[in-house]
Amino acid sequence: MSEQSDNTQRIIEIKPNQLPLHCPLSEHVSWNSHPRVFLPIEKTGEALCPYCGTQYRLQGGPCSSSH
Repeated sequence: MSEQSDNTQRIIEIKPNQLPLHCPLSEHVSWNSHPRVFLPIEKTGEALCPYCGTQYRLQGGPCSSSH
């Protein structure tokens, strides 16, 4: 079982292997603080949760497209 972390940070960096992104994250202590919402972060490299206002940033920036 993974250790839970505090989600009081307002800006959280996400690694590409954590995609698809949803808030709250499963590993956060308050993982059930609001309904799970999936956030599109791949194109811009940033996403804002409409429920709690947490800002997510994708490590390495936007995902490159294979097209």
